[in-house]
Amino acid sequence: MKPDCIVIGAGLIGMLTARQLADAGLRVTVLEKTQPARESSWAGGGILSPLYPWRYSDAVSRLARLSQIRYPDYCLELREDTGIDPQCLQSGLLVTDVDDAEQAEQWAQRFGVNLAWLSAAEAKEVEPQLGIEPARSAWLPEAGQVRNPRLVKALRARIEQLGVEVRNDCPVLGWNIQHGRVASVQTPQGDLSADTYIVATGAWSGDLLAPTGLALPIEPVRGQMILFKGPPGLLSPITLHQGRYAIPRQDGHILFGSTLEYSGFDKQTTDAARQELTGAAYALLPGLNGLPVVKHWAGLRPGSPDGTPVIGPHPALANLYVNAGHFRNGVILGLASAELLVDVLLERPLGVEINPYLPENNIKKD
Repeated sequence: MKPDCIVIGAGLIGMLTARQLADAGLRVTVLEKTQPARESSWAGGGILSPLYPWRYSDAVSRLARLSQIRYPDYCLELREDTGIDPQCLQSGLLVTDVDDAEQAEQWAQRFGVNLAWLSAAEAKEVEPQLGIEPARSAWLPEAGQVRNPRLVKALRARIEQLGVEVRNDCPVLGWNIQHGRVASVQTPQGDLSADTYIVATGAWSGDLLAPTGLALPIEPVRGQMILFKGPPGLLSPITLHQGRYAIPRQDGHILFGSTLEYSGFDKQTTDAARQELTGAAYALLPGLNGLPVVKHWAGLRPGSPDGTPVIGPHPALANLYVNAGHFRNGVILGLASAELLVDVLLERPLGVEINPYLPENNIKKD
C-alpha cells in the first residue's frame, strides 16, 4: 500500500518527524541513503541547549526551550516503550567565558530560563576540575544532555513498533514532478510514491532540493570530537569555554569538542584538530590529562547562516516539505521542529510562529 508520507533522511530529525506522523495515524516510509542516524545525529554531543544560547535568534531559542522542557518525559517514554535508555541527564551547563552578560540576562528573562552568575570560587564548587580562573561564569542548571547514539537507536525501534518502514541504502536520486507536485522520487529500488514528501537529509538537503528550484543556504560544516575514558563522576556539569565543551557521560566517558570547519563533504579527521582539542581539554580540565583518548571522529553538521532551521512547505511544490538546516542544534531543536512541521502539514494549530522558518524566507542569497 502506498504510504501517506515519505520522509527522506533517517537521522534524528527525520525519525522524530516520522514519529509525529505515525502518532497522527499516517502510514510512513523513511528512506535513508546509507544506514539510519550515522551522520551528525550520531556524531554530535547531545547537549540539550545551544552553546551560548543567548547569541542565537529568538526563532532558535523558541524551539530550543520547547524541546528542552519536553525531552525528559520523551526519553522516559522511549525507554519504557523500547527498553533502550537514551540517558537524559540534567547535568547543567557551566559557561566560563561570558563577555556579553547583559545580552544573556535579557535572553534569560525573555524565555524564563534559570541563569545564575558565579565567581571563580563558585564555578570551581560546581566543577572542581576547572583549570582556569574565570572572572565570571554563567550557570544554567536546567540544561542537560542525552546520549544521542542511544536516543536514535531507541527512536528507530519506536517508529518501527508504530509501523514505520525504514529503507536502508535507498538514496533519493531525483524527482518526478507533475503539475506542481512531486509524483514520485527516483531511488535504486525504483520510483517510490506517496501523498506527501518531507526532506530531512541534514547537510545534504541543499543539494537534494536544488533540482526542485529551491536554493537553500544549507552546507556541510565538519566538526571533530574526541572521547576520553575516565572514571564515572570525574566531571559533573557540561563545561563550555572559548567554544570548546566537555560532556561527562554516566559511564565515565567524556566527550570534548568540537571544531567548526567549512571543508565540504570531507569527514576525515586530522592530526591538527586532535592536537588542538586535546590541548584545549587539558587546559580547561587538567584532570583529563593522562586519560586515554579512545576515539576521534568527525561529523558533518547541516550549516545554515544563523542556525535557524528551515521548516515548512516548498514554495512551489504543494506536497513537498522541508525540515533541515539545524546546524549545531539538531538534538535540542529536534522535538519542537518535528512537531511544528507536522502541525503545518496536518493544518493543526501552531504553537510557534512559522514565518522565520519557512523555506521562502530562507532562500540562499547570492
